[in-house]
Amino acid sequence: MSRLFIKESPVMIIPSLAVKVGLNEAVVLQQIHYWPGISKHQIEGRTWVYNTYEEWRKQLPFWSVSTIKRTIHSLEMKGLLLSANFNEMKMDKTKWYSIDYEKLQEHEDSTIERPESPMEDTTIEQVAKEMDVSPLVKKIIPFDQIIHYLNKKTGKNYKSGSNKTKELIHARYGEGFSLEDFKRVIDLKSVEWQSDPNWNKFLRPETLFGTKFEAYLNQQEGKKKLSEEDFDLDD
Repeated sequence: MSRLFIKESPVMIIPSLAVKVGLNEAVVLQQIHYWPGISKHQIEGRTWVYNTYEEWRKQLPFWSVSTIKRTIHSLEMKGLLLSANFNEMKMDKTKWYSIDYEKLQEHEDSTIERPESPMEDTTIEQVAKEMDVSPLVKKIIPFDQIIHYLNKKTGKNYKSGSNKTKELIHARYGEGFSLEDFKRVIDLKSVEWQSDPNWNKFLRPETLFGTKFEAYLNQQEGKKKLSEEDFDLDD
């Protein structure tokens, strides 16, 4: 006899994940986690999936579209879900999604007050194994170390949890750059720009970790004449 009442694909819920991020959020994360395994959309070093809210509702028919929107927005605000628009047609507003597994790992490692239960000491990976689903993939990228080093060298206060900042760092890591490469770029450009009030504002993730990252990395040490070509000027 089948262990299911109805012959229908079940929606997976990982209990420990639901405790830490919320029930609705855990359901959506698991649903999105399923799709990268078969998705071929590799962009900026990560796998993306895309669906309209109505298409997500077909997979989660027990929720309204507004509930799905609120849940996805909640995950975006928590930094657990990255969203973007890679559609060829600008009129197409279908959102693309990718799970930030490093941020999710922070939730697993953090201490969260909750009632005692048999699941108290069970990790997300252990539950996933017991339920016969693939454990969440973890690729460690030192976001905190990079941003802490940037703030220390420049006297600024950028947040490592910013989605845009994490996307930039992800993209550079996807190109094969390392923590030491990030530190070198920060060192070089800090020496060059920090004392100049007109250019100091460009000591920011958008500029340092953008498309000119490799050029900055290969720059010879010492000051040089500044020009607009050295910067990503978009605010």
